[in-house]
Amino acid sequence: MVSKVKIYVSGRGQFAVQVAEALVEARHHVVGVASPRLRDGHSDESQAMSWDRLRAWAYPRNITWTDSSELRAHHIAADVDIILAAHSHAFIGRRTRARARVATIGYHPSLLPLHRGRDAIRWTIRDGDKVTGGTVYHLTEHTDGGPIAAQEHVLVPPGSTAQSLWREHLAPLGIRLLLRVVDDLAGGRRIEVPQDEELATWEPSMDSPPLFKPELIALPGSVSVDSSKWALHGQEGRDHSRPGSTA
Repeated sequence: MVSKVKIYVSGRGQFAVQVAEALVEARHHVVGVASPRLRDGHSDESQAMSWDRLRAWAYPRNITWTDSSELRAHHIAADVDIILAAHSHAFIGRRTRARARVATIGYHPSLLPLHRGRDAIRWTIRDGDKVTGGTVYHLTEHTDGGPIAAQEHVLVPPGSTAQSLWREHLAPLGIRLLLRVVDDLAGGRRIEVPQDEELATWEPSMDSPPLFKPELIALPGSVSVDSSKWALHGQEGRDHSRPGSTA
């Protein structure tokens, strides 16, 4: 029998809301959320319609919300079992992750260790991949490099765009995989399959300065990169998946 667990969701947008609703429907307890204050392209915080969707979802349910840019360990209650990253670009550092009694997990829209990085889906389309998939993994200091908890592949339909591939295939897959892993953890089943670093690939964001992560640049077969030209655009423990620019 699967016991119900207390979950803190860090995410943004519609995907994070869909994950939160699926968790509640499965009778797990979402006890707090972190998200950006506002949706992309909005600036008026006085208008609730401008709020990030996860923030707006939490408000009428009296679920504690924190600005994801300010998320720290003290925002996570002592009885939280799982921290779950769903389309989260937030810094989830070591001390924050340690607040989860069971695990800190995230979803990435690729077959990790392939296509690590923030724009996994867009690179999948750009590279003409015929097969892709989704991965739920344990967050660590190694960006998108933590042990795998669940993974499934999908075929890329002809004519797919990054948006259609996310919306029609990878987002629904992510919800299903996250629920499966939460149920596994709630039932005392913890799966951690190390990623094969010899197979790992990583691509920079298409819309912002690349993330400087020396351990990724040094992957076998990588080209030499002048780190002085790289901007620090993120920190350890992030879930970099987002739709289009991916989820």
